[in-house]
Amino acid sequence: MSVKAKRLIKKVISYSGIFFFVLAAGMLWWQLRDYSLSDIAHSILDIPLINLVAACVACMLGYLALSLYDYLALHYVGGRVTWWKWMLAGMLGFAISNNAGHAVVSGGAIRYRLYTRWRIRGGDIVKMLTISGFTYFLGASAIVIISYFLVPHKLFQGSVGASVGINALFIFCLSTLLAYFATTIFFHKKSIKIGEIKFQIPSTQMAVSQTILGITDSVLAGLVLYFCLTPFVNIPFIVFIGLFAIAQSTGVFSQVPGGIGVFESVFLLALPDTVDKANIFGALLAFRIIYYVFPLIGMGSLFFIYERWLRSRMKRWLAEAKEKIPAKISRIKSEIKIRK
Repeated sequence: MSVKAKRLIKKVISYSGIFFFVLAAGMLWWQLRDYSLSDIAHSILDIPLINLVAACVACMLGYLALSLYDYLALHYVGGRVTWWKWMLAGMLGFAISNNAGHAVVSGGAIRYRLYTRWRIRGGDIVKMLTISGFTYFLGASAIVIISYFLVPHKLFQGSVGASVGINALFIFCLSTLLAYFATTIFFHKKSIKIGEIKFQIPSTQMAVSQTILGITDSVLAGLVLYFCLTPFVNIPFIVFIGLFAIAQSTGVFSQVPGGIGVFESVFLLALPDTVDKANIFGALLAFRIIYYVFPLIGMGSLFFIYERWLRSRMKRWLAEAKEKIPAKISRIKSEIKIRK
């Protein structure tokens, strides 16, 4: 492939996020055109407190599961850091990438800053990001595949584009999942070299762990929305989690930061017209605040405290060094005089 073609592909991928965001914004406006902002605000306030608390607990457990992505990736590269370090890096990295999109760039940048400080090599960090990406994709793909048979297809009959997209998503997820597991079975202990980095093919056992962790993460994230949604619509959880996985995967592939607009559009499109769309959109907004905004504020604050603590410790070390160096120099000089 020529350099010009590669640049064109990169531009198309970059601008595809803008295209999908505009498309999703138009779809949202069309579905909510009969409702006012006050209707949506009231729907958020109508969510019972017990549901909001349950959603927050599910969110906390979800981010703990997300931090295990880093633990699994560290195990893959053979790196070792203290438990609170991989938890901080994992939760902070996902809090940023969930909001900003482009996980490799946004979440990867903060991980690179932290892990290089903890003496993990740059090449190993790239491997960790790759393994984490596969972990998420394996879990999401597994749920999409299961959900394809559980979610009633009549939900998307009103949109030809949605039906075609879901069938394509199912085929893509199934083929990729089978290909990944086949690779771990037939090519285990072999490696693939991409550029200057050599990737060891994971074991089948690790692939199973990745899939289970990815499913757990998606289910916990889905529970956050489920607790916000149940006061307004009666939907079986098994059907809901399938719909959630499809909407979330569509948002990720759209390249829109946080899947904003795309995620909501898929959900609103799938639910029946008899449901009050303002209530559903209010629940979706509550989900975004709990799952996206709160963790970003919380983990961002922890990172700020950690950086301040590290800076004060370095200043203390420098002050101690300045005190010790002159004393050591004078002691060396006195020893030299004695020897003379």
